[in-house]
Amino acid sequence: MAPVQHGRGVFTCAGCDLPLFQSKTKFDSGTGWPSFFAPMDDAVRTSNDYSLVIPRTEVHCRRCGGHLGHVFDDGPRPTGKRYCMNGVALKFQPAA
Repeated sequence: MAPVQHGRGVFTCAGCDLPLFQSKTKFDSGTGWPSFFAPMDDAVRTSNDYSLVIPRTEVHCRRCGGHLGHVFDDGPRPTGKRYCMNGVALKFQPAA
């Protein structure tokens, strides 16, 4: 499991290094998964996921298509979104 990151920097796709989330959008959702209220511009795509009884919205990398996690409508302001990501799908690049 990837270590928890609380510093300033950017979370990138573990598959292709595309920048996905800025650390300033990260928050503690209480779920144990890295959570963000917004991705970077043009970084992710979504699709419908019907693999469980309740439909979910899957989040994947725009460039390589790698599965990142799911997005829910119970996040904080300003977006109200909770991008609940799989920590092993992300790499952290600390700010200089």
